Amino acid sequence: MTERFDGQVALITGGARGQGRSHAIAFAERGADIVVCDRCEDSPSVAYPLATEADLDETVRLVKAAGRQCIAVKADTADRPAMDALVGRAEAELGRIDIAVANAGVSVAAPVQSMTEQQWSEVISSNLTGVFNTVGAVSPGMIKRGYGRIVTISSMLGRAGNVSMVGYAASKWGVIGLTKSAALDLASHGITVNAIAPGNISTPMIHNDALYAMMRPDLDHPTDKDVEPVFASLHAQPVPWLDADEITRVVLFLTDKASAHISGTVIPVDAGNAARVTG
Repeated sequence: MTERFDGQVALITGGARGQGRSHAIAFAERGADIVVCDRCEDSPSVAYPLATEADLDETVRLVKAAGRQCIAVKADTADRPAMDALVGRAEAELGRIDIAVANAGVSVAAPVQSMTEQQWSEVISSNLTGVFNTVGAVSPGMIKRGYGRIVTISSMLGRAGNVSMVGYAASKWGVIGLTKSAALDLASHGITVNAIAPGNISTPMIHNDALYAMMRPDLDHPTDKDVEPVFASLHAQPVPWLDADEITRVVLFLTDKASAHISGTVIPVDAGNAARVTG
């Protein structure tokens, strides 16, 4: 397996920070040109700050520092015309998209009995519709060229439920169904579609005051040290969170040319929590 991507073009959604930035830099360091997008706006339904345009600019700087070209736009993956336009621009300027990583997503924590319609719409639009739009936008060009590698990002909560995660879990379970079905739709076109199901990844999605407060309601201002045991309990191995580059390693594996016959799979990277669920 080469894990070299010289001459290829990789699209990563939600690329302004966190896992998306990690993926973008890794591809660039291995020879790929990069296309990234991010919404770069906060949402009233999301209790933590989302990425900014400055974050997206920093991803561009890091990709270019690796010597690669980078197209970066402020775009919401829930907006299909915006995704179609981004793919069209990438194909016009860089020739094609070989790899797509549907990474963009948000976490909205609320129990079913009090979750608002706005919260539900936000998490489903960002985490599921956005993945559909990404896969749908890149597929025609990949079919035309007879080659493609698509990776979607689900979650360990795409295979299990949890309290106050009804919307998030529904969206991430949906990503797995979408991935498996898309893999079948595209199987005869040289395109693979696989999902990764991460555990707690050390990014702003988990490191924020709102989630800390939900996990430790007994404390006024809980710190990361206060919530470490709670996060660790969600894994089987005794670690509270994993680094983004652990997900990137699997992204690189699945998008390698040599991984031609791995499709429709879900690979958990969740510190052993997969041992607790079936399927």
